[in-house]
Amino acid sequence: MYGKIIKELRLEHNLTQKQLAENLGTTQKSISKYELELLDLSTEMLIRLCKFFDVSADYILGVSE
Repeated sequence: MYGKIIKELRLEHNLTQKQLAENLGTTQKSISKYELELLDLSTEMLIRLCKFFDVSADYILGVSE
């Protein structure tokens, strides 16, 4: 579920995977893996995503809307 939400947030902000990766201090490949849910979100990356997109961890994890 988190992969789809990360991708939706990225597209809503008109960002490429590479641009998002640069803002979060990671690689484009990692962003791709998060979106495909091939890589589990670390607590640190979850926090970075929450701060960057100004959303809650519950939202990214699909617990709340």
